[in-house]
Amino acid sequence: MQGSIIFWLEISGAILFAIFIFGIRIIRPTRRGLIERLGKYHHFANPGFHWIAPFIDRLYQVNITELLVNASPQEIITNDNLNAMVDAQIYYKVKSDEENVKNSQYNVNDVNYQIVNLSRSTLRNIIGTLSLKSANSERGKINDELHKILIKETTHWGIDIVRAELKEIDPPKDVQDTMNKIVKAENEKIAAIDFATAAETTADGVKRSAIKQAEGVRQARILHAEGEAEAIRLVNEAADKYFIGNSQLLKRLETMQAALENNSKIIVPANQQLVNIIGDMAGMLPQKNNSGGIMEMTTK
Repeated sequence: MQGSIIFWLEISGAILFAIFIFGIRIIRPTRRGLIERLGKYHHFANPGFHWIAPFIDRLYQVNITELLVNASPQEIITNDNLNAMVDAQIYYKVKSDEENVKNSQYNVNDVNYQIVNLSRSTLRNIIGTLSLKSANSERGKINDELHKILIKETTHWGIDIVRAELKEIDPPKDVQDTMNKIVKAENEKIAAIDFATAAETTADGVKRSAIKQAEGVRQARILHAEGEAEAIRLVNEAADKYFIGNSQLLKRLETMQAALENNSKIIVPANQQLVNIIGDMAGMLPQKNNSGGIMEMTTK
């Protein structure tokens, strides 16, 4: 009898130990737990050790780290009736407090699936109002608008939309080829304008250099002419000052100087002031000549 009791105690202890082991749950720091008992929410579980009653309680762990959802590529008709293949990525995370973790599980059936479909429909509405060129050039604006709409529509989902990004907007191949040709033509036009501007700048530089050089020559000639004019002015002033009324005498002196250089005999009238001047200047003595009062000049 006593042995039977011990046996059943051992069995009961083993069962209790097994129940304890089966009820142990460990929650990591990147997750939060929702514990339900008999199908009803019971309590919230933070990271660490937890024990639940096997077969009665059930633990649901929720990832609260940032997650990426890829909105599958879809073909969207733009405002200018062109088909564009559009793809986007959505980054979100479940908020870590109890209320929002509960909302992420009880207010929406599948967060990932819902976000994908909501993103695709929102992109169709946004890009459908834009031309293909505008959609490509205004990606930042599209991202901001998509992000704003997703935040508004997921208010009760217990999640935080971190950011939304367009991966690509691909036009049809023939449209892409045309766009590439347009871009190439624009680049060639810009290059031609830059080349023409550079050539014009060079020509302007050469022109300015030639003008400055001509101005330098002109200024030099002006200065040279002014110098010559000044010299003539000084000569005239000296002549006016020292030879007033003696211009004829000066001319005769110049003639005599030229004659004396050739050892010529000069005969001048006697009793003239010129005789004395010539004698003083040339070192010659006057000699009387009996015929008509004419004087001969000889060297001293």
